[in-house]
Amino acid sequence: MRTEDNLSGMKQRVSIIGDGGMATVCAIMLAENGCAVRLWSAFADAAEELARTRENRRFLPGVELSKEVEVTGDDALAFAQADLAVSAVPTQFMRSVWQRLAGSCPRGLPICSVAKGIENGTLLRPTQIILDVLKGARPIAALSGPSIAPEVARRQPATVVAASQDEALARRVQELFTRPYFRVYTNTDLLGVEIAAATKNVIAIAAGILDGLQAGSNAKAALLTRGLVEITRLGAAMGAKAETFAGLAGMGDLVTTCISPVGRNRSFGEAVGRGATVRDALAATNCVVEGVATTASVMELAEKFGVEMPITEAVHNVLFAGKKPDEAIASLMSRPPKAET
Repeated sequence: MRTEDNLSGMKQRVSIIGDGGMATVCAIMLAENGCAVRLWSAFADAAEELARTRENRRFLPGVELSKEVEVTGDDALAFAQADLAVSAVPTQFMRSVWQRLAGSCPRGLPICSVAKGIENGTLLRPTQIILDVLKGARPIAALSGPSIAPEVARRQPATVVAASQDEALARRVQELFTRPYFRVYTNTDLLGVEIAAATKNVIAIAAGILDGLQAGSNAKAALLTRGLVEITRLGAAMGAKAETFAGLAGMGDLVTTCISPVGRNRSFGEAVGRGATVRDALAATNCVVEGVATTASVMELAEKFGVEMPITEAVHNVLFAGKKPDEAIASLMSRPPKAET
């Protein structure tokens, strides 16, 4: 069902905050569904180039952005006449962006986040950061799951989940984003979906390290299995539903992120596994590797909630304590024997 043909009979107006690959993909899908879409960039030069070329050459080269999508770098226009906002800003930059736009964001405007991470220092999830900055209750949701942007842009099949404690908002996001190639389920476990989205990036870095070391398929299968166990353990301790982690935002996104050749977290980990320093591996990509900052936050959460997360700890030691990748694997393999469950 096209959005312009919904029960209200009104064409939905959606503001997308951010100019990365996922922001561009969201703009494309929403425009295909008949929404009036405005994409806001924090950088005036990037907004001008995208508006002129209709191509996000940095993050999604070769993909045409519909001329029906308005592009702006004007803060005052970011939310003009919007019925819904989509936050597509990397987690560690969300606070500064939303502080910049807070004065122009209408009170009560529903917001859907597509970011995946945990803020350093505060340990807040993306939707919590938005609510913290905007100071006041409002409908809030997250869209998450296995959705590598270049694949979605090529209209290859993908399935995700719209999560919100406000079931009406979850259904609304579902309706807005559903395409023949993009299936959306709903979920009321917003906490679980956002924790799953963040922690899978840590495991993806570990998967990349294994690839860089040419550790083999057996090792990666074990990593995904035991990685899912420990991120589920953390989520449950925080109050999330364990079954959420067996779903699209958990196992689904974990598998995609750990095997995709273009996944930024896995690719970063592979570079480290091959011998690159963390600094050099980060410098070699033009994308934000969310899992690096998130690893530090997840370790703090594990300590706060008393949860054992040996794989996350091993990644943390490689990223921040100078431990060599092969030594980290050896430490994991030499842990005392125990029952699987």
